[in-house]
Amino acid sequence: MCGKNIGIVFLVLLFLLPAVLGAFDIGLVTDHNLGHGGIGGESTTDYKMALIPRLSFLIGDSVDFFFSGGFNLGFEDKNSSMVPELLRTEFSWSFSNAKIRAGRIQYADPLGFIANGLFDGAQFLYDTTVGSFSAGAWYTGLLYKKRANITITPEDFEDYYKDNTYFASRRIVAAVDWEHPSIAEMLQLKLGILGQIDISDRKDLFHSQFLSGKMSVPVASFLFELGVGVELMEFKEEMNLGFAGEAGVYWTPPFPFNSRFSFTGRLTSGKEEEISVAAFTPVTTTTQGDILKANLSGLSVFSLDYLARFHQTFSAGVTASYFLRSDLGTYMDYPVSNSGEAKRYFMGSELAARLIWSPVSDLRFNFGGGMFLPSMGDIAPDADPKWRIELGAVVSLF
Repeated sequence: MCGKNIGIVFLVLLFLLPAVLGAFDIGLVTDHNLGHGGIGGESTTDYKMALIPRLSFLIGDSVDFFFSGGFNLGFEDKNSSMVPELLRTEFSWSFSNAKIRAGRIQYADPLGFIANGLFDGAQFLYDTTVGSFSAGAWYTGLLYKKRANITITPEDFEDYYKDNTYFASRRIVAAVDWEHPSIAEMLQLKLGILGQIDISDRKDLFHSQFLSGKMSVPVASFLFELGVGVELMEFKEEMNLGFAGEAGVYWTPPFPFNSRFSFTGRLTSGKEEEISVAAFTPVTTTTQGDILKANLSGLSVFSLDYLARFHQTFSAGVTASYFLRSDLGTYMDYPVSNSGEAKRYFMGSELAARLIWSPVSDLRFNFGGGMFLPSMGDIAPDADPKWRIELGAVVSLF
């Protein structure tokens, strides 16, 4: 029924609206991904395709409308799936130095890993001489669960992996942000307050509030970034604090082609039994690592990355990352699950590389692969490595 409704809406917009509007833009994007990987000698092959039609047009002089939908096809071993969803779809009203956005819109907090993705609701944005302000409120219960990536509680995890559920966890999210692009022409600053209220029908509700900030300082060919986040959470009638930090150094070397070196670190708090500190738990799950894809909760990761654009049509990059647990109980997936003791913190390292070739602007090929090595840690040094290779193609029709 959901897919039928999305199809009907798109057909109406596609064939009727252009007939009465003077200016419109229509397009179609197809995203293909073929992957093969596993742990040790056990491997699987999967294929995913996304068909994304989009339509945009202007209503009057101040209102923009944008629509996009998605039809997701997936094949893994003998299993297949077909999932429709409504993607970014919004009305945008612009007046003076302010804007109102309503619909299914994109939002990201100052750190980018507390709440990041599509949300249903409205946002008000206002530009002033002292920076840009925004305020918004959204609902998550109509989003496709694997697009929303909301896995805060154990019940969220269970629903996320069930085959008979479609919608994400029901929560209300509200945020107020402020950003200044250049204080004294040397400092970019972002600040935000965000809260989420659990309105599900579960017995144990999880509510949380966040205060976050991030600053960026360019110095010659370097860019320095530092971000912090504090979380106050309420779960099972207990109040706890969580903490997160992010730091990055980016260097653009004087090479004859465009390139960048970067060193980044993300740290999150773990559970401390003696004090009221719990594992940092973001609203949306942001996985870490191209191969490990670990949830950023009770986890810290440090990465060294190099990305180069050797030609207008060809780019390449390589990343080395190291993972540590912040406590002994929050992160219990691979490689911890391969250890009988699991009372250590150093998980191991990951190496990944990628090639990007775009012969024309509407066509892009991606090839990448890598390996996570538990032997570089002390949790499960004898565990088999996890590996994966991928081939992707993106075709845009406008």
